[in-house]
Amino acid sequence: MYSRPEELLEKYSITVKSISKGRECYLCDTSLGAMALREYKGSKERAAFLEEMLRHLKTCGLLVEGIVQTKEGDVLVVDEEERKFLLCENYYGAECDTQNKEDMYMAVKVLASLHNASANFQGVYPEMIRRNQNSLLDICERHNREIKQVRNYIKNKKKKNSFERLFVSQCEPFLKKAVSITDALKNVECEPELYGFCHGDYNQHSIVFAKQGIAIVGLERFTYDLQIRDLANFIRKMMEKNNWDVELGRGLIKEYNEIHCLKEQETKYLYFFLAYPEKFWKLANHYNSAHKAWLSERNVEKLERIILQEEKREAFLALLFCEGIGYT
Repeated sequence: MYSRPEELLEKYSITVKSISKGRECYLCDTSLGAMALREYKGSKERAAFLEEMLRHLKTCGLLVEGIVQTKEGDVLVVDEEERKFLLCENYYGAECDTQNKEDMYMAVKVLASLHNASANFQGVYPEMIRRNQNSLLDICERHNREIKQVRNYIKNKKKKNSFERLFVSQCEPFLKKAVSITDALKNVECEPELYGFCHGDYNQHSIVFAKQGIAIVGLERFTYDLQIRDLANFIRKMMEKNNWDVELGRGLIKEYNEIHCLKEQETKYLYFFLAYPEKFWKLANHYNSAHKAWLSERNVEKLERIILQEEKREAFLALLFCEGIGYT
């Protein structure tokens, strides 16, 4: 009797030599090389567009996880439980080291190349992947409401744990910054040409230094949005892991800009993305989604780290503002 991955792999014109369990996928050694069979949550139409875009990026010289089509020419396979799967090329190697500047610089260069290459795509972007031009403002307004909701809930509690006491004591300064950025966004009209194909979740796990070259992976969460969002997301994560090192942040922007020249309005949005207290909101959101009676010491540590890093974060943002690297 066949196991589920073997049944699914029979739908492809490949010879499977071995299958092993990987992180959220099945790793397959095949006649076409290393492959990964991954569950996919999106629609068939979205997967078809991704397959088309990945083929385009390959023609531009980028190393990405191409999607293998079935014998019938489909991009998805479906198991008996109606779960959808993609068979993608798989690359082995080291991920971006968040303590190695050269790794991080190379990651933003590759990201810039991805953004440049996607600009030459001649296909049609389906409406389902497009974000509206007020998406950042809408997101910030929603996040602000969620921070206020958590603040009000905790304030009304008679008995507060250590996380709740610390959160309430620090909430107002972070909320004030969040509201300030949200208000500034209301006065900015975004240019349509700043939108394009985005990785959607670009971080240190999105780059693999493989023997074939530097591979971009994890594109399943792609979207059509402000491309500067990808860069901001990566910079924020690297800066958080390096105590908002000003020289690192400046270097990351410089390396990206050498490949993809930043427009003035892109630098404004880079500032907006980085200035919004995203990490503080995430902790509030996690608290709101979890069982509020449960205290995690790890969350207390995370909040303490956010507070300790805030002065360094503000110094970096001030540099962007004053030097014109970011918002001007």
